[in-house]
Amino acid sequence: MTTPPPEADTAARLTGLVRALRGHGLPIGPAETVDAAAVLDVLGFTDREPMRAGLAAALLRSQSQRAVFDATFDLFFPLGVGTPEAVRADPPPIPDDPEPPRFGRPDPLRDQLRDRLAAALAADDRAAQARLAGEVLEAFGRYGVGSSPGSDGWSAQQALSRLAPDTLLARVLAALREGQNTRDLSDRVLADEIRRRIRDFRAMAAGEARRRVAELRGPERIAERAVAPTTDLVDFLYAGRTQLAELRRTVHPLARKLATRLAARRRRAARGEIDLRRTLRRSLTTGGVPLRPAYRLRRPARPELVLLCDVSGSVAGFADFTMLLVQAMSEQFSKVRVFAFVNRTAEVTGLLRGGDDPARLAARILAEAKVTGYHGNSDYGAALGEFAERHLDAVGPRTCVLVLGDARNNQRDPNLDALRRIAGRARRVFWLNPEQPSLWPTGDSAALAYAGVVEMHSCRNARRLGELIARLLPV
Repeated sequence: MTTPPPEADTAARLTGLVRALRGHGLPIGPAETVDAAAVLDVLGFTDREPMRAGLAAALLRSQSQRAVFDATFDLFFPLGVGTPEAVRADPPPIPDDPEPPRFGRPDPLRDQLRDRLAAALAADDRAAQARLAGEVLEAFGRYGVGSSPGSDGWSAQQALSRLAPDTLLARVLAALREGQNTRDLSDRVLADEIRRRIRDFRAMAAGEARRRVAELRGPERIAERAVAPTTDLVDFLYAGRTQLAELRRTVHPLARKLATRLAARRRRAARGEIDLRRTLRRSLTTGGVPLRPAYRLRRPARPELVLLCDVSGSVAGFADFTMLLVQAMSEQFSKVRVFAFVNRTAEVTGLLRGGDDPARLAARILAEAKVTGYHGNSDYGAALGEFAERHLDAVGPRTCVLVLGDARNNQRDPNLDALRRIAGRARRVFWLNPEQPSLWPTGDSAALAYAGVVEMHSCRNARRLGELIARLLPV
């Protein structure tokens, strides 16, 4: 059993957790916070994992938010708060080893920790792994000792590179093969299970490093800077391969949500505005009281949509995700045509309907469509000019045009006249820029020039993209 923290400390931890989660974009209101306080009152601090699960159930609205919650929870409710004594027992003393061993020099401490970790991984003993994560950080993860204040810290990457847990796969596999319960399992299945356990241990070490740094600099600061955002808030320009894969998995759920919003807007728009003359005429039968408003009925047709996408390397992930999203929402429009460019423009609508691997969409467009000329750099002026000359028939009075790109023109002519020609034929033209507005006047960007012709909106992540599509597209 553990002694619960004082009530004031509990309230501060909970409100700090909620504030940090809100900072990461999680919609948590007063009602959810009150529910979380009730969870703590019921579950208490006897066991940390049920407390974690209870708070997650009270505060979160989707499973996609769980990774952010877990990392933030560890900062405000670290080991020792709601943790059994057996789990948070003090680790054995670590002998002094002021400098890393040189090549070929024996490292008994490292070998001892690797032996214990291999045994814990083979037994799938998560309590032992949690203790080992702290010991490994204590032994190998400290940096900046004795330097200026504020430069001290803990690095999970530094500690794990010294320990090299991934090289324990063969040893743990051999230990598991000796067990009686694994005789019917193939080596491949066992190897996948061991890799999962090693990944979990690495996550424990990363969480322990965040916790220790939070003790030095405060949990609020670390929660803001060191906790990865939810998938819908990942910046398109800085997303890695894994994050882009997660983004592609959110395409269809986001498309369904946006389709519902657009359908609701279309139903409201179909009612039209109040017809004052007909309403007053109806009110004569009720003594001048307008009980039954009359509306000017509308029957709006579904709009046409044209995408004009920069698929060069700098913004390929942004264009890739947006094209997949529009493809999933194609039923909401009477016609959808997609054009891609780097410095030449080509229609790629057929490639989006191919049903191939979405992870290779931008690469397939670059390989199969003629979107580059004699050089491979972005040239918005040439691309817009070619679209205006060859594909302007795709734009009509019911067409909404979305231009996707960072507007970095490599110091070439922006060709504003071509954009004006496109805007003159379209119903609306919007430019979605994945860069933040503070960068638009810098370097080779022509964003401010283009923003003087059409509406330009900063669109850095999937959440912002969904908001813009739901708000801007006509019904």
